[in-house]
Amino acid sequence: MVPREMLEFPKGGILLLLTCLGGLVLGEVGEFSACPQFFYKSTPPKGLNTRRYQPICQRYKNQYRFASLYDRLHRTSLYSAYLLTHPEGKRPTNKWMFEPQLAYSHASPEMQRFPRQGPVSQNVIESQAVLQDYTNSTYTKGHLNPSLHHQIKDDRRATFTLTNIVPQRLGSNSGPWAVLESDVSTRLATFCTGPAYVITGTLPYLSGERWIKNRVAVPEYLWSAYCCPTYNASRPESLRLYFPSYAAVGRNDRDSGEEIVPVDPTAKASVRGYDVRRMALETLEEILQERQAVAVSLFHGQCHQHGG
Repeated sequence: MVPREMLEFPKGGILLLLTCLGGLVLGEVGEFSACPQFFYKSTPPKGLNTRRYQPICQRYKNQYRFASLYDRLHRTSLYSAYLLTHPEGKRPTNKWMFEPQLAYSHASPEMQRFPRQGPVSQNVIESQAVLQDYTNSTYTKGHLNPSLHHQIKDDRRATFTLTNIVPQRLGSNSGPWAVLESDVSTRLATFCTGPAYVITGTLPYLSGERWIKNRVAVPEYLWSAYCCPTYNASRPESLRLYFPSYAAVGRNDRDSGEEIVPVDPTAKASVRGYDVRRMALETLEEILQERQAVAVSLFHGQCHQHGG
């Protein structure tokens, strides 16, 4: 176990640390050029990247599994990008991992499991979220790239890295957001005849940031979008609006306003306030643009249509 005092330190210390570490990161952390296959037309989203974010090609068992844009200050990723494949089998056992290169500039590019016994390296603690951050918190470990959106077992296991995790309320994680993930998986597995590109990310609070243990920032909303440029043209009429792209935003705070996502007053009490609003890709990009104060394009050319 890591002592509590090792997990909590002033944000001023964080900023100093980030300044010191920012120029040391090499290898798979630092650019997406090693894993462009997870982005439509090999092009990462435009308008979301700044110097404070760190691109990570997430590597497990010597293969790239997905890509994440990591926020060092908030100790979560702004988004994860991946290729959805039809899932098979049970969810793998949780074996949580971390990104060594965030802690040590010349470390292995392979994500590594947290030690089963003994302390976690102070460099790891200072550079990213650790399991103790979530212990006794009121938040679950919310996947941006969900395990159940993958077929290959190692692809599914690779999603259990804390650089792919954000603090998510249980009512969202096991409620409307889980329904969205399931619907997207079924729809794309059934009607998408080519690669299915997915990007899932977060919207931080505009003011009054929330933190767990003064270390990991809590997002106000989660968002997700997919691009399926090649799909079955004979899909039902009711599903035509979902291709070639679609998106959604989900609430992670019951007390948030309803300007982005309205609340369904008839929902069950356990999930009320964690609603998900489904929308066109362009609508999501408008929301992101308003929050980021810069034009946002998630998929190059707005995901060109190639119905088959």
